[in-house]
Amino acid sequence: MTLVQLRHLIALAQAGSFSRAAEQLFLTQPALSRSIRSLEDELGQRLFDRIGWKSELTPAGREVLERARKLVAEAEHLKESAQQLQSGQAGRIRLGLGSGPGAILAAAVLRYMATHHPRAHIEVARGSTALLEQALRERQLDALVVDARSVPPSPELQVEVLGELRGAFLCRPGHPLLERRAPLRFADLLAYPIASTPLSAEIGRILVERYGPSAHLPDVVTLGSEDIATLEQVVRASDAVLLAVRAAAPSLEELTLRPALHATARFGLVTLAGRSQPPLLAALRPLIGRLLEE
Repeated sequence: MTLVQLRHLIALAQAGSFSRAAEQLFLTQPALSRSIRSLEDELGQRLFDRIGWKSELTPAGREVLERARKLVAEAEHLKESAQQLQSGQAGRIRLGLGSGPGAILAAAVLRYMATHHPRAHIEVARGSTALLEQALRERQLDALVVDARSVPPSPELQVEVLGELRGAFLCRPGHPLLERRAPLRFADLLAYPIASTPLSAEIGRILVERYGPSAHLPDVVTLGSEDIATLEQVVRASDAVLLAVRAAAPSLEELTLRPALHATARFGLVTLAGRSQPPLLAALRPLIGRLLEE
């Protein structure tokens, strides 16, 4: 039994004759007769009584017709749902965001989904790269946007670099360091608490290379958190200095150092290699790429 046969059954029941039904279906009458006969043979009973040129449903035919209409309607609904999933009009996506990407992307991504894909479902998870990667491997997340340098190389993961954003030392407006003649020395910063989210080993190497052993990350960072928004609030309400991607804290003032930091965060889209991705990810990919451009 096929959906085609069920559609033929419905058309014949509505038309009341093989000739009219065949014309509506763009079939020859013998082809329609073979289709109905095959369905009757499979079900083991007649579905139509042939009375002259008319065809009337048998009692069994009326029962089968009712079920056939439901099955065909469900199939049409399934096809429509699949088309909506493919176009991004519906569906679900679970997106993990690291600290920097979270500050830049979370609100914009949710706003975009609410505006352009109101029937779709999105869940945004925030956390450390290690925890997000574990959730991805366990199929609890569909994709991550994190610091690509913090993702250990693995054949199970596919990493697509989306962009690099400049890092900077940031402080509140009116901070004492802003009153000094620029550029500042790194030693000037050490007189204040320094806040940061977890940074990659590459950033740690750059800091030591620029500013010497006194810039060793575990010794320098006194205020650490995965949530950059919390750190930004602390910096705005104190004399602490924030080391972060400049775009993640636009309300803060940038400090000018000599030598300049010249460090970037390289953000990447991380997915499981060889796995089909939610169609919604393709809809979000251009937006994320634009937001992560300097």
